[in-house]
Amino acid sequence: MSDVFTPEQRSAVMRRVKGKDTGPERRVRAALRAAGIGYRLGGQGLPGRPDVVMKGRRIAVFVHGCFWHGHDCPRGARQPKANADYWIAKIDRNRARDAVNATRLARDGWAVVTVWECAMKTTDFDDRLVAAVKAGQAATMSRPSSSAPD
Repeated sequence: MSDVFTPEQRSAVMRRVKGKDTGPERRVRAALRAAGIGYRLGGQGLPGRPDVVMKGRRIAVFVHGCFWHGHDCPRGARQPKANADYWIAKIDRNRARDAVNATRLARDGWAVVTVWECAMKTTDFDDRLVAAVKAGQAATMSRPSSSAPD
């Protein structure tokens, strides 16, 4: 199946994909704020520039889109139809880069909390996020496998 957009239209659509201050990032920040947990944005100077940083707790939070970072959920497992070779390689590079950054942060004494976009579809997401941050330990938050697919 070919793309429903012309190459110029597809390019315009892709340019509008945000890299920061996304809906999932705002959801994470709202949950932390509601729990009274302070944080900073951006993580400049840290490997991978985490989306949310709690410097005093040494916690770095990455908010990953399931497709863009190659999660193993139904949304992340989708295969692009147009320019598939490029996108598959790109997502593989994203996954490798994410693993390296998490390893470097852990080596430097940071707890890395990775929040997958699909995790936000669960009713207990806010509670799980706050518990992970308060525990101060590395955690990966995704949708439980018993949940219905997208």
